[in-house]
Parts: sequence; structure tokens; C-alpha cells
Amino acid sequence: MQKQRYTITINASKQKVWNTMLEDATYREWTRAFNPGSYFEGSWEKGSEIRFLGPDPSSGKTGGMYSRIHDIRPNEFVSIEHLGFIQDGKVDTTSDEVKKWTPSFETYTFSEKDGVSEVLVEVDVAEEMVDEFQDMWPKALQELKVLAEK
Repeated sequence: MQKQRYTITINASKQKVWNTMLEDATYREWTRAFNPGSYFEGSWEKGSEIRFLGPDPSSGKTGGMYSRIHDIRPNEFVSIEHLGFIQDGKVDTTSDEVKKWTPSFETYTFSEKDGVSEVLVEVDVAEEMVDEFQDMWPKALQELKVLAEK
């Protein structure tokens, strides 16, 4: 497992950036860089289950990540603990494939100075996904910037 870090500066308040990142409609837009059709089900409250879902290109069915909100401080910080895969509506937290990378964390830290915000993303990445994430995360954050600066 490797920790990757990404940052972006956005000309908007951290509250606007936060809302843009986590509200359903705009979440669906900025996460297209990972998988067109991505969405979440669940709550952004501490301890809540949350599912990050989208179409699986190989099967055409819905798949994704089964996770929990580990910690949250509105407009400042959110930590997501990834616990397993979801395939065909079934949660897998026990297979050997899942055990290779769980638990893993994805955190977002928001700061603001003079109306300009910075988002720091830290994500645990399985070795075989490093190159793919290095391509996708900057694209996703650039889309978040465009949306938040509207």
C-alpha cells in the first residue's frame, strides 16, 4: 500500500468547495474522472456506512466500494475508511483480494486564506493502482475546481 497526496487551490470559500465535493449532483460530476456514472449512497456522518458506486465496465453491472465515514469535521476534514468491494449488490469484506488493501483510508483536508481554498487529498493506494490514480486524481480535482469556481 502506498499513500498518495494531491492538492489543488480553488478560488472559492472552503464551505463552497466542501459542498461542491460532497453534494450528490456535483459529486457525480467531479468523480467522472474515476468512472463515468459514479455516485454514492449513504451518509457523510461519522460512523455511517457509505457506498461509492458506478457501472462496472467489464460486466455492465453496478459495483464499487463499501466504506465508512471514519471522521468528519464539516468544512474542514473528512476521513473515509474503505472496507470492501461491492459487486452485483453484494458486499465483500473477507475475500483474499479485499484483504490485500483493507482497511485503507482516503482523507480530504480543507483550508482557506483570503477566500482561496486548498484541498489536500491523501489516499492509500494498492501498488497495482498507483499509475491509474496518478492520472485520475489530478483530473478529478481540476473538475472540482471548475465546478466550485462557478
